[in-house]
Amino acid sequence: MEPQRSHREVADALRTRIRSGELRPGQRMPTQARLAVEFGVERSVVREALRMLHAEHRLTNMSKGSPATVAPDPGPALTGPAAPPLPTTVGLAPRIAAAFAAPHVGIDALCLTSVSLTLAIGEPLRQIHAGRLKPATIDVRVLLPSRDIDLAFPAPVESADGSPAGASATGRLQRRWLAQRNAQGQVLRHNLLALRSSHGIDVHVSFRALPFTPPVKLYLLNEAEALFAYYTLTRSEAEIDHEQVETYDAVGTGSMLFAFEQGAGLRDTTFVEQSHLWFNALWETISSELVLTT
Repeated sequence: MEPQRSHREVADALRTRIRSGELRPGQRMPTQARLAVEFGVERSVVREALRMLHAEHRLTNMSKGSPATVAPDPGPALTGPAAPPLPTTVGLAPRIAAAFAAPHVGIDALCLTSVSLTLAIGEPLRQIHAGRLKPATIDVRVLLPSRDIDLAFPAPVESADGSPAGASATGRLQRRWLAQRNAQGQVLRHNLLALRSSHGIDVHVSFRALPFTPPVKLYLLNEAEALFAYYTLTRSEAEIDHEQVETYDAVGTGSMLFAFEQGAGLRDTTFVEQSHLWFNALWETISSELVLTT
């Protein structure tokens, strides 16, 4: 007997029909019972696949009484081969919100600090508290640089005569970064874990430390999407302990985010799969326990 298709495989097949025009904007979807027979799956698998497509704004009028409708105007795609890159502050939040519409939310993140992720999760948290979203489980894993390494950035610029910057400036920059890393991580963990008592959601939040400064940021959503951005360094000034220090640093919230989607062609599917393999390898091998304290 062949294994039953997963809800992601059913969603991939239906998404392809919508993209190709086989299912046209404004057209009613087949009933869940009909789709279950066609794909040889339980109706619960079909329901979860339809929820995914609704979260992607490909379907509208999701209700218990009648089949959903193909979205009349999906708007510009945020994922897929033709998707334009967007600044993290613009591109991350709607994809996180869509991920939270699934019954089982899984988010993996690799970044310098978790500030962008903490900001992006704000909207789905508000929707949960308003009763518009109710995932059954939320599992978040975050990889951040270890406090025990010398960061590649942020770092002080060398002095005018070419001599290395003083250890004092380097230490102050590292302490400022560490305070931000810990504060953002603590807020993220607190806000998510609070959903256990307030809404009965099974929540798990884990952090591990990397032995290097990541040159890129990566967000993996529900094993279906990968959002990738480069940390591009710029030369700027920062005030630390009432003193102006010239630094090399990257503003992660402004990094251009490239989106890749499982099922949106071989390139996207392979990138998502390989990104998961890379993240899991880092998590299970060279990363170490991370404690969010100074």
